[in-house]
Amino acid sequence: MNDYFLLPMASLPFPNINPIIVQIGPLAVHWYGVGYIVGILFAWWYAKRLVTNARLWPDGILPMKPEDLDDFIVWAAIGVVLGGRTGYVLFYDLPRYIAHPLDIFAVWQGGMSFHGGLLGVILAMTLFSVKRGIRTWSLFDVVAAGVPVGLGLVRVANFINSELWGRPTDVPWAVEFPNGGPFSRHPSQLYEALLEGLVLFLVLRILTHSRLKLKTPRFVGGAFICGYGLSRIFVEFFREPDQQLGYLLGTNWLTMGMILSTPMVLAGIWAMLTAKPVTQPQPA
Repeated sequence: MNDYFLLPMASLPFPNINPIIVQIGPLAVHWYGVGYIVGILFAWWYAKRLVTNARLWPDGILPMKPEDLDDFIVWAAIGVVLGGRTGYVLFYDLPRYIAHPLDIFAVWQGGMSFHGGLLGVILAMTLFSVKRGIRTWSLFDVVAAGVPVGLGLVRVANFINSELWGRPTDVPWAVEFPNGGPFSRHPSQLYEALLEGLVLFLVLRILTHSRLKLKTPRFVGGAFICGYGLSRIFVEFFREPDQQLGYLLGTNWLTMGMILSTPMVLAGIWAMLTAKPVTQPQPA
């Protein structure tokens, strides 16, 4: 009987879900694209709920109008797409895109960098908040609070696409991906969906509604940046590095995802440690 437990566990079958939800002629709707769209729409809806809940803000004074977020969603979408694509091109596969520059525009083939997308959204938030006279960190806080849902959905789409899979393993829940070679692998996309999506969203929910940290600008945003960075670094130990990059600096563990996420952790810690509650001016 003991010999049975020494045998390698069979991998779980890949669900083989069609990456395309529906296709009409040359037009196709992909799970990957839907994940981005639903994530952006949820973050917009959730942010509007936050900025209309006076209990969450200092002295019940709302930091912005819901209509401001209606206008910002366009800025956010542009920042995510342009930043995410630019980041992937620069950080992950620059030689290929130098050789084939038109492939830069083939976003339907995949290839988006969260770190680039984050920088794109930060730039969009900074420009938009200055233009509208909104406290930049409060805008960052309310947007960040809903972002994990979109992150989780996109990671599930990565799993459906059979991309960004994990390293070979013999854990009982290993999956043999159709394009991952004859290996049972960590479903690292689902690890990320759980940590960057569900767990991070719940942590931020506690901070906004139980700890009332929206009254302390940049704390929630800092927690999001730090939480994502820690989650990404952890999962990178189970995720196969990008083939064109491999492991970095002669190691068998350091990846580009770890390098890009480390400054996020440090920046998030700084933001939380230096965040101070807002003091509203007293009437004359």
